[in-house]
Amino acid sequence: MNPATATLLADALLALHVGIVLFVVGLLPLVIAGGLRGWRWVRHRGLRLTHLGLMLFIAAQSWLGQLCPLTVWEQGLRRMAGQAAYRESFIEHWLSRLLYWDLPWWVFVAAYTVFAALVAGVWWWVRPVARTRDRG
Repeated sequence: MNPATATLLADALLALHVGIVLFVVGLLPLVIAGGLRGWRWVRHRGLRLTHLGLMLFIAAQSWLGQLCPLTVWEQGLRRMAGQAAYRESFIEHWLSRLLYWDLPWWVFVAAYTVFAALVAGVWWWVRPVARTRDRG
């Protein structure tokens, strides 16, 4: 793979990663607000299963001391592109500052665990419902 393609794919993975983070973090307050305001879409079972599954996966990875597969793939592509530690694209520069923080590992384990517990708790408070088909 040529370096330009590897860089483009790495930037796309980073953008996807940010999108997933925004989904996981942003959906929780929307579900809480929707539970209070009666929004039906926050009870969509598929949406909520995806949200809960992602958060449980993230928390489990942190407990096992593993990096997110998206991070591993992105780093591999950046190595394939021959990028040095400080040479980065515009997208990588700004999006990576949103995702990657220089904190002790235990901070992430605790944060992911607490957030997963919140997501699970809201699951029971704002119960998702299966879609039913009208048979008329």
